Formats: sequence, structure tokens, C-alpha cells
Amino acid sequence: MESKLKQIKEALTSVLEKEEIIIDAITFEHEGKYNFLRIVLDKLNGIDLDTIVMATNLINPILDKLDLIEEEYILDVLSKERGNENEC
Repeated sequence: MESKLKQIKEALTSVLEKEEIIIDAITFEHEGKYNFLRIVLDKLNGIDLDTIVMATNLINPILDKLDLIEEEYILDVLSKERGNENEC
């Protein structure tokens, strides 16, 4: 699975970099009855929901074309967590 995740990251990186989006992590996880392909994104000064939606629309057709993962999964595109900047 690691080699498939690496291939996915390579395929997505150039497209997302054009939008100044950074791939922080890609994981494939099994939770309960479901598999999740999680793609964690980041951007300088943070990433908002509109950017996540736009990135998801870029990611979906690439994943469909690659068709590397045989198992059914839920695509979960999310932003990198940032701690509360006011915390000490």
C-alpha cells in the first residue's frame, strides 16, 4: 500500500502545487466497516473550506484515472490541524 500512496502523492503534487497547496500526508486507514483514503492538505497561512473543496475536485479525477486502490474507500480530504495560536 505504501508504494500506491507514494504514486498517488506524486500524481497529485504537481496539480496541487499550481494552487500553492501542499500535501502534508496521505494515509489509507480501516475504521469499522469502512476504508478511508485521507489526504491532509496545507497552504501557507492556512487553508479554508473553499480551497479544500476545490482541491477535492482536482483530486477526484486523478484518483479515478490512476485506479490504484482495489478496495472501496471514502475519500477524506482535510486540512492540517493547526493548534490554537493563542496557546502558550
